[in-house]
Amino acid sequence: MSEIADFATLVLIVAGGFSVAVVSTRLTERVPVPAPALFLVAAAVVSDLWPEIYQHLPVRTIERIAVVALIVILFNGGIDITMRRLRASIVPILSLGLVGTFLTAGGIAAVAHWVLGMDWILAGLIGAALAPTDPAVMFSVLGRREVAGRSGTTLEGEAGMNDPAGIALMIGMIELATHDDATLWVVGREFVVEMVVGAIFGLLGGRLLVPLLRQARLPSGSMYPILALTLAGALYGATSIAHGSGFLAVFLAGLLIGDARLPFKTEIQRFQSSLAGLAELVVFVALGASVHLSELTVRDWVEGLVLVVMMAAVIRPLVVAITLTGVRMSRSEKAFIAFAGLKGAVPVLLAAFAILGGVPDGARIYDLVFVAVLVSVVAQGSLVPAVAHRLGIRMHLRDRLPWELSVRVGSEPTGAHEFRVAPRSDADGATLSDLPLGDDAWVTLLVRDGDALQPSIETRLRSEDRVLILADDPERLTLLRSTFAAG
Repeated sequence: MSEIADFATLVLIVAGGFSVAVVSTRLTERVPVPAPALFLVAAAVVSDLWPEIYQHLPVRTIERIAVVALIVILFNGGIDITMRRLRASIVPILSLGLVGTFLTAGGIAAVAHWVLGMDWILAGLIGAALAPTDPAVMFSVLGRREVAGRSGTTLEGEAGMNDPAGIALMIGMIELATHDDATLWVVGREFVVEMVVGAIFGLLGGRLLVPLLRQARLPSGSMYPILALTLAGALYGATSIAHGSGFLAVFLAGLLIGDARLPFKTEIQRFQSSLAGLAELVVFVALGASVHLSELTVRDWVEGLVLVVMMAAVIRPLVVAITLTGVRMSRSEKAFIAFAGLKGAVPVLLAAFAILGGVPDGARIYDLVFVAVLVSVVAQGSLVPAVAHRLGIRMHLRDRLPWELSVRVGSEPTGAHEFRVAPRSDADGATLSDLPLGDDAWVTLLVRDGDALQPSIETRLRSEDRVLILADDPERLTLLRSTFAAG
């Protein structure tokens, strides 16, 4: 049948293209170009070579792809960050993620109005679209290098907060742009309603999801990750129907799940992480395929470049300086946070909202967002490793460990705890006999440079070693945590 052959050809092209895209991410270990940049440019070139791809990819499809992708990305982001880590950096995260969103949008709008000559409504829409950040782009170019300290957590948490905040702000701006009787009060009201309802649904939903996942008795462990994802999708839908920020709800639920002890939690985390990586790839490919490079004007490129330069050199540093005043961070950490405010998937969704909402000049907003995201990801993103090195930002290399040793048990293990030897901690350089184990705790496994070692009392620990300890006493665990923590 010709239908089978036609569809098989499509499957071959799409699957082959995505396979090449995934394999190409290895280039980021040698060339400091974020993987999303490769996807974005490649998709844009392909859509120019085969115009039928561009013609069969309407904006509504882009919007729906971005919504589904963001549900996955934000849910996974919450699980990775965890509520415990968020609390440790709650002040800078809320300051940057909420107050910083308004300041960034206002700064971009001012540049668009006074420098580029746009009217205030159009400038405000562009400001709202480009306000959110995307740390996934930065972390993709860092590869296996993980940012230590509060700056990494702050960047991750900021995106979890400013993505929903930016979306709520954009919805209000669309109301302002499409209704003659609307005022700025509408923007503020829409923002408050979206964020408050989203927070309530997210916290309540997370507290419902955790016991559901704990008590579910599914026939296969592979079903638990699917259940977690579908529950997150249901939470997004219910929150959005109630006029709240479904994205904020999903992120907050992910934070609570990240802290919880759950059956098959490792499978849930792996599934969500892999799916989030695919979602990020799909969004950038869809954005690239939805724009005709040959139709972008010189004005689009110039205006996009001006906005990115002003954001990176002026607006973002000022926003970070204002929102992080009084926060206990070094100047180097604040400078790194200022430079690492890269743009990513969310501006794509917001630009699509503008077109679907019937905003005048919606197509111009979409083209400007494409140029701004492209320049931010390729030019600014490529400089992140060099800037981090120049500022002396502490990082540690995550082990590439393709093999796993695991033990399945039928009931919840309460006494097994994994510790990582932090640099300059009391455990760094100490022998196992020096650890405050007492008579009721003992070391069962030591992992060094990806290899499992048989521990003995004379074994001397090194920075980045991972140690599995069996212990039940809360006071003993507190003492051990302080021993392994950075000094």
